[in-house]
Amino acid sequence: MKYDIKDIKLAGEGKNLIEWAGRNMPVLQLIKERFKKQKPLKGAKIAACLHVTAETANLMLALCAGGAEVYLCASNPLSTNDAVAASLVKDYKIPVFAIKGENNQIYYKHLNMVLDFRPNFTMDDGADLFSLVHSKRTELLKTVVGSNEETTTGVIRLRAMEKDKALKIPVLAVNDNLTKHLFDNRYGTGQSTIDGIIRATNMLLAGKKFVVCGYGWCGRGLAMRARGMGANVTICETDPVKALEAKMDGYTVTTLKKAIAVADFVVSVTGDKHVIDKNHFKAAKDGVVLANSGHFDVEINKEALKKMAKSVRKVRQMVEEYDLGNKKIYLLAEGRLVNLSAADGHPAAVMDMSFAGQALAAEYMWNKRGQLKNKVYSLPEKLDRQIAALKLKSEGVTIDRLTKEQKKYLSSWTEGT
Repeated sequence: MKYDIKDIKLAGEGKNLIEWAGRNMPVLQLIKERFKKQKPLKGAKIAACLHVTAETANLMLALCAGGAEVYLCASNPLSTNDAVAASLVKDYKIPVFAIKGENNQIYYKHLNMVLDFRPNFTMDDGADLFSLVHSKRTELLKTVVGSNEETTTGVIRLRAMEKDKALKIPVLAVNDNLTKHLFDNRYGTGQSTIDGIIRATNMLLAGKKFVVCGYGWCGRGLAMRARGMGANVTICETDPVKALEAKMDGYTVTTLKKAIAVADFVVSVTGDKHVIDKNHFKAAKDGVVLANSGHFDVEINKEALKKMAKSVRKVRQMVEEYDLGNKKIYLLAEGRLVNLSAADGHPAAVMDMSFAGQALAAEYMWNKRGQLKNKVYSLPEKLDRQIAALKLKSEGVTIDRLTKEQKKYLSSWTEGT
């Protein structure tokens, strides 16, 4: 079996992590048990480009239980858990191509290695595999029948492709699942980003000025958790509706140039490029800590920061000090996802819903192969609500149901006041 990982001897530790995460992913386990009996993914060869974590490992096991052949590579050079990668290879016989800290050349080598298996389905976290199939690996356009996309950033790229009529494969936007972005992005990113910042810096957040760039679901979650730690939170937005929402949620709202002048921490969660740029570095307060929890390592303009710096040195494992002469700026995790690079990423209980959606989306797309147009699709609402219902059941929560009278009233236009 082909694979490329750091050390197969780490498998024992990795298996423990996979099993621990699995205990907190009851919905995915239920889907896995059904998959094991029904084999709905028989014949599927899935190339997956996702963060190689214990939670992702449980998704891979569910897909395999459903009859799929799975090949996994990393969607971020710093997010791989090497022990988990080793266990997937040794204990579960899944080909993995991921090493924590891999450079750009090896990263793309790994992407191509999973595509060398000639998959007929792809699963992405940022649309890197999907983009390769549409650019340098176009021979696969004949065999890939569908794809899933996990993130906001990836879905934005795919919708742009659809608009330009460049989309050659139908794709399901898993990020659009209500049980994904309402929970994973808000509660998962909120908690795991704070975790990453604290692990990287060991700094106190209480009383500090904490700036969040972007007030989407990730920004909402991060702002909420930073406030809960006692920080004074400021929101920077370009969308007037989101900015107004942040204001009415009780946050200070201003421009980033003004905010960074007094900020202790600035975190970008937008999915966009050069959100924190040269003009912001010039205005920044001495000692400000910068981090990214959006997606690719382009949210902070690292190249501009490097050019402005008189010297750069590593002061902690995930902290680089950029000395600009009149001030020092601290960059976390090389500007990559701080929650996955400096911590363990989202808690398993949140990823349970996201990956339950991935599994059901894969089943849905595989069953619909050959029937869909080259468009971006969403998971049917019925399946989304099924995930939520299973999650509530696993938590021991019961809810009310509409009566026949109530259902009739809500669907009727003839009954008035």
